[in-house]
Amino acid sequence: MAFSSLPSVLMAQADRLGTRSALRFKKYGLFHTFSWQDYADDAWACATALASCGIAFGDRVGLLSENRLEWLLGDMGIMTAGAINVPLHAPLTAQQIQFQLAETEAKFAFVSTAAQLEKLKQVLHELPALQGIVTFDGVSSSPNDNLLGSNVNLMSWDGFLQKGRNEHNRLAAEIAGRVRSLNLDSLATIMYTSGTTGNPKGVMLTHGNLLSNATASLKVQPLDPEDLVLNWLPLSHIYARTVDYYETMIGGIELVLAESAETVIENIQEVQPTHVASVPRLYEKILAACATPDPEMTKKRVRAIFGRRIKRLSSGGAALPVPIETPFQNAGLPLYQGYGLTESSPVISFNRPDANRVGTVGLPLPGVEIKIGPDGEVLARGPNIMKGYWRNPQASAEALHDGWLLTGDLGKIDADGFLSITGRKKELMVLSNGKKLIPSFVEGLLVADDCIDQAAIFGEGKNYLSALIVPQWDLVRKTLREQGNDLASISPNEMTTMPEVVNLLRQRIDKRLAEVSPWEQVKKFVILSEPFSIAKEELTVSLKLRREVVVAHNAKTLEALYSNNSKDASD
Repeated sequence: MAFSSLPSVLMAQADRLGTRSALRFKKYGLFHTFSWQDYADDAWACATALASCGIAFGDRVGLLSENRLEWLLGDMGIMTAGAINVPLHAPLTAQQIQFQLAETEAKFAFVSTAAQLEKLKQVLHELPALQGIVTFDGVSSSPNDNLLGSNVNLMSWDGFLQKGRNEHNRLAAEIAGRVRSLNLDSLATIMYTSGTTGNPKGVMLTHGNLLSNATASLKVQPLDPEDLVLNWLPLSHIYARTVDYYETMIGGIELVLAESAETVIENIQEVQPTHVASVPRLYEKILAACATPDPEMTKKRVRAIFGRRIKRLSSGGAALPVPIETPFQNAGLPLYQGYGLTESSPVISFNRPDANRVGTVGLPLPGVEIKIGPDGEVLARGPNIMKGYWRNPQASAEALHDGWLLTGDLGKIDADGFLSITGRKKELMVLSNGKKLIPSFVEGLLVADDCIDQAAIFGEGKNYLSALIVPQWDLVRKTLREQGNDLASISPNEMTTMPEVVNLLRQRIDKRLAEVSPWEQVKKFVILSEPFSIAKEELTVSLKLRREVVVAHNAKTLEALYSNNSKDASD
């Protein structure tokens, strides 16, 4: 059946599946189920409450929350009202939140916790269009709360839904009309890119963009009625939103929400899902935690993490290094890598059970065309490509040429049509001797080592490469203990300059880079005790390295690596 909007999908599934479980989430230590009918009813109540508060068709509504049941209900409620969801990444600062809500002139906002509400309060005076705030957690506030201001209405989620139910009879026909008015070209969401460089841009995605992408993905990687998909990646990011959320909704499949990124392994073992989508970082951590001298034992430990029912693992959001992918395949775990951008809803290409080639990002989805431009840039065209950037015609014109999306990624297509991504067009690093390299390629080789958790390569305009290395401290300790050096009582901060640690990592780096060109070798490195993080804006929400931020945070350290008399950790 062809659908004209995402709310029409939910309504159809509620009619078809009724009291069957659509969602599962954990609360008070136990998993609870939520039926398709309750899902549709609460989304309708949310839409009705928005309409009763003056939200018109096409208005923008912010959604600032971690993954939880209310995120899904809020998203569907916003779209059912014919409004446009502006999802905000939960770790954003108050000023980053202000930028996105102000640029979209959001009239309403949903927030999850008191902490998220506090961030919004800090910038409320800079959001003149905002008329109401709904809190998922009960947050008390008096009518004279000066932080909120007299023209902003603060409501609880439960109270807001009840308002919608109370207004049902009066507004039912209007909400039904709004849903009928939605079509494939209607704007569904404005998602701000968590770009590795520059200010974020609001990507405009339509109902048609999202429906086409989720439907095409299901064609090449189908879901069965008894399947169970576990979600842990942030729903404010397009990868999880399409692949976990909209695909399961279209397929009528139960979706389980993990409690958090910290509990994902525990949650996997509790619910035994058939499908898990992730970013390479999780697979890197699992492989490092399961590593043993015995390859067969390592395979058993990796398989045991995902349980007996697992059918498919997916990887996206960043490049999956071959040394990480191969052990999963060898362990009998089908790990498929794909590729896409927020601007493409997001999937452009994906490996699949009947066509999987390790080291590539697969074949294009049905209906999606790809080609390589004269300068090596990957271009994509199809029904999944964005309308453009919100109120930014210049950026839109730069990204879209005759219907083709200029991805900014460099790649190649082999004789069988499989796409490989070789690097970022803007991230091509040029050394002072003119030699060029892709830093993410070198970094991928390094983090494939058990003892290296994160790596950042530098050397633009210099005559050799340097690196910042974040070790897997537990495995560093374990490896050194096996060599007769017990550092159990030594802190990571103290260990960063210890000769035995430096020598171990020097050996590991040299081994990982043994087969690359001379200019891709890391001559000097510094060991960091703390990992790069989203909170410090060193990583995007999809865990891509923001190199400019990392350079700024470590400018003096990096400069010292290139001074003639420097004595760094790798000398």
